[in-house]
Amino acid sequence: MRDPRALIDTATLADSLGDSSLRVFDCTTYLEPAPAGAVEPYIAVPGRKTFEDGHVPGADFLDLQGEFSDTGTHLHFMMPSAARLVAAFGRHGVGPGTRVVLYSIGTMMWATRFWWMLHALGFDGAAVLDGGLDKWKAEGRPLETGASRGYPAAIFVAAPRDGLFVDAAAVKSAIGRSDTVTLNALGPQFHRGLEPSRYGRPGRVPGSVNVPAATLVDPATKGFTTLADAAAKFAAQGVSKDKRTICYCGGGISATIDLFLLHQLGHDDITLYDASMGEWAKTESLPIETD
Repeated sequence: MRDPRALIDTATLADSLGDSSLRVFDCTTYLEPAPAGAVEPYIAVPGRKTFEDGHVPGADFLDLQGEFSDTGTHLHFMMPSAARLVAAFGRHGVGPGTRVVLYSIGTMMWATRFWWMLHALGFDGAAVLDGGLDKWKAEGRPLETGASRGYPAAIFVAAPRDGLFVDAAAVKSAIGRSDTVTLNALGPQFHRGLEPSRYGRPGRVPGSVNVPAATLVDPATKGFTTLADAAAKFAAQGVSKDKRTICYCGGGISATIDLFLLHQLGHDDITLYDASMGEWAKTESLPIETD
């Protein structure tokens, strides 16, 4: 594993509670159906209610769409400016010397999305809780209810890394290139275009391969699969360290599970098509492929 500090298990977190440098965050968002005729594929609802119903003791809540995304686009969850993120993370107490633990409910993709954003900002003190709150609760670990108490504000210092996000033009220009693999993290039925897509036209970026994020998680524990299993699944789709890998999904969230594991496997040239099918499927000038 390239960066053991980027992943934390429930027992280690439990032993760390009370550490004054620890910052634990529930990152959960829920996707609810959009009303008929809406442009957006879903309504993003922050998981504040489930947070208040029960969270890791001392944790704070992060609202991805409301506070940590670009509000100047109809697309959900788009990476905002570094300045916006610096201010937001600082408000939540993330700064030099802090250790961040990110978790979510039902799926780890909300936690891995925040991890990818922090990684892009050059902050390497963040870890994803393996199995999220689901595993924490299954083990009978303590919960706290009510609103967040928050953490003391801090000065977040960013050192942004280039190239961790790409746009549609970059994805289009990579089609057919032998030195690049474009990887779809959605389920196989959506990759193949066999089911209607809530994003627009069914199908995939032409030539892209499929490693569904759901196959990289153990359904019994809700934690990540083994690195050996992940490596085999990526290799079977032609993903290798000597090629650039562009990951995408529906809205730039589940693909961060693939990216997190590729990072842990030592892949260096990996990036996220942030707008993903939320943009691609609705843009008629962009090519699409189905089985």
